[in-house]
Amino acid sequence: MTVYDIALRLTTLYEQPVIDARHDLRVRPLNDGLTQRLDSFDLAIWPSPSRRHERIDYFANGVTSVTLAEPHTVFEMAMMARVERFATRSFSADLPLQGLKSEIAACRDMGFDAPHHYLGESPHIPFRAEIRDYAHQAMPASGQVQDILTMLMAAIHRDFAFDDTATTVETALADAFWLRRGVCQDFAHVMIACLRSIGIPAGYVSGFLRTEPPDGQMRLEGADAMHAWVRAWCGHQAGWVECDPTNDIFVNDNHIAVAHGRDYDDALPIVGFVSTAGVQQTKQAVDVIPVCPDADPQASQHDQTQGQGHEIGAR
Repeated sequence: MTVYDIALRLTTLYEQPVIDARHDLRVRPLNDGLTQRLDSFDLAIWPSPSRRHERIDYFANGVTSVTLAEPHTVFEMAMMARVERFATRSFSADLPLQGLKSEIAACRDMGFDAPHHYLGESPHIPFRAEIRDYAHQAMPASGQVQDILTMLMAAIHRDFAFDDTATTVETALADAFWLRRGVCQDFAHVMIACLRSIGIPAGYVSGFLRTEPPDGQMRLEGADAMHAWVRAWCGHQAGWVECDPTNDIFVNDNHIAVAHGRDYDDALPIVGFVSTAGVQQTKQAVDVIPVCPDADPQASQHDQTQGQGHEIGAR
């Protein structure tokens, strides 16, 4: 088990005053008791909301809904949490693809985690013939689900370049696929589209990834960023298996999940509307700091320095 202190700061600067704003914030780390446990959570918002409401959405994500009636040119949100991340469990997904399809057909569960919700098109993931063909080209001869995940991750990691200037949070799946470049959101959407096209239920995960600096260099505050990866349903025995195609690895205890969904739209860290004019600029900074398991939750302090500015989203 690894214990992390996590700090996230989102800052939006508006050219003209905002006279009314309503936001849904999905920044509370998940507390599923299986892969991680949320020990503490605090969310501060400026200006102070005139209305604030906590709820759980359909996909079991924590949502803070706020209304801001005070005119403002700066919106800031600061989240601090302590999360216990359990060691990654081993899994065996040696089920053949046809056997998985039979299990899906026999499944009568229609809850939020039912595989049926993650097979069809979703707002950011339409069916594309060229992506289906790409997925079939990466299929292993064995036809085993675990081998499919392994080889598809490797293919995307090999064929796509990480480039945080190539796309934005609004870039269409087809464009990112054609460019063969993008960020983790794009890598995740491509892998989800590939898996669905061959009949494997797949969903989107937003969260945090603990990153380490190169040898001999000091860790930079704000160097971590929001991340995105994939979860695939691999049958009743294996359940949901999480993959990180950006790094060509199965998810481990360096990954801390915040939200699940069909694609990016279901896991947006902030969504809503504002009444204003002109342009706006959003910055984010994230720190993911390992701490001793027996540390005092109140003892850890975070330097919440703003990082480099970019659009809110998994990078």
